[in-house]
Amino acid sequence: MAFFAVGPAAARESAAPGQPLREVMAAEFAVSAGRLDEAVDWYLKAARAAPDDEALAARATRYALMGRDDRALKEALALWSRRAPESVAMQGAKATLALRTGQVRAARRELESMLREGGARGWLAAFSVIGTGSRDPALSARVLGQLFDRGALPTGSMALAAAGQLALGLGDDVLFGRIDEVARELHPGDPAMGLLRVSHLHRAGRTAEAREVLDGLATSASMAAAPRIRERLALAYAELGDPVAGAALLEAAPAAGDDLAVVALRASLLAEAKDTESLTALYEGLSEGAEVPNPARRLLLGQVAEFLERPGEALEWYRSVPGGEQRSTARLRAPKVLHDLGRRDEAWDELRALQQDATVDERLRRDAYLMESELRRADNDDAGELDALARGLAAFSDESALLYSRALMWERRDDIPRAEADLRRILVAEPDSTAALNALGYTLADRTDRYEEALELIERARMAEPTNAAIIDSYGWVLHRLGRHEEALVELRRAFVLEKDAEIASHVGTVLWELGRRDEAMEWFEQARGIDPENRALRRAMEDIGA
Repeated sequence: MAFFAVGPAAARESAAPGQPLREVMAAEFAVSAGRLDEAVDWYLKAARAAPDDEALAARATRYALMGRDDRALKEALALWSRRAPESVAMQGAKATLALRTGQVRAARRELESMLREGGARGWLAAFSVIGTGSRDPALSARVLGQLFDRGALPTGSMALAAAGQLALGLGDDVLFGRIDEVARELHPGDPAMGLLRVSHLHRAGRTAEAREVLDGLATSASMAAAPRIRERLALAYAELGDPVAGAALLEAAPAAGDDLAVVALRASLLAEAKDTESLTALYEGLSEGAEVPNPARRLLLGQVAEFLERPGEALEWYRSVPGGEQRSTARLRAPKVLHDLGRRDEAWDELRALQQDATVDERLRRDAYLMESELRRADNDDAGELDALARGLAAFSDESALLYSRALMWERRDDIPRAEADLRRILVAEPDSTAALNALGYTLADRTDRYEEALELIERARMAEPTNAAIIDSYGWVLHRLGRHEEALVELRRAFVLEKDAEIASHVGTVLWELGRRDEAMEWFEQARGIDPENRALRRAMEDIGA
């Protein structure tokens, strides 16, 4: 968006005619520097100086919502309310302020209006406010429960599923059960709610019940008309530890053999189950008719041959892909297969040929450097990995994917100054890159004591993407490193509501442990282990507490 531009000239261009230029420029500079409180202050000054400007008041409100100064938010909202008609966004801001200040009735009134009059956009916004607007998940769950009791929640299948997911995210299993009961009565067999029920039962340790629910969904008549839902059900079987059942469900689908995306998913599930017999049968069936030069089919045959650990056949299939987007993927996979065959010199030669081929797409050439660096890393060839990335950057100066990959390499080697240097090179070319801002801010917070600097970088990313779970997690982590543990806990829990991620869960556990709430901490560590037992942040947390 224009108001995230950096520099005086950009700020002058972003200021509309009649706007107070000095205040807008100061606000823009504060945003680009990651100083949220200053940005709110300057936007408020700009909004006061331009009494008819709705956009400035809305902008002040937006940033105030991200801060912790409720008085500033109240003033910004008042300015916005006087200048613009009521909107879903404004109602959401009012509900957020009410939740933060403990005014439950006022919050409920705004949320009910959003749910009643805003359509799908309204309930999506209302659930977002409930999920992330409050600093107290228990209060948010209570408000959601009150809305449910008052019959204010929409009863469409999608809305009920979203409400159920929100209840689970807020940690209220009882409320989820009540919402689920209504959903089953109004929308029996609804796959969205059913899949949510399966996941909930499985995570609660009631896997046999989860399987029973999933079997019921898989045999319902509506599945035949919903191929993408069938794929989600197949993945749910894999989550319950039975990928073979998921593959069988896909095989039974009408015209399953004609849909290569379905075949590819079947193959991956059979490979996960190590069901070589079934995977071989699928491979042989797929091979029939492969004399027709279908790029997608031949690429898939190469991938299935890799699953079957037939690298020689995989190599033949990849080299026979005739063209299209699949040809590029095949040309990258072929060196990987050569590497797996132990023919490393040939793999390097093919990658070098790709890297130097001026006739191919630049993205493919760049990816050839990335592939080489990954293979060198797999060989524990530190010098080779670095050389591949250095050559890539010589060919593609300041290319962000190569710089990002090298920064991660430096971080793994505990060379934080060099990791920082590469991330800052990305930011020179792309000052608003939220990925680089977040990565650099998190690295400084996690691996150095430069916490204030880390906070400014993460704030810049957060102001650009306020609902990004990874960025909210970084924000919570830097607050923890600054010793602001209670504030950190709020943000980390918000991040987990948005994304069930092992690293986020381990961060919540770490903060709870620091606060002396050891039993709760261990519950979160167990959640993290259930999502990804090999997660690096989880392993470090366990080492730190001696568990």
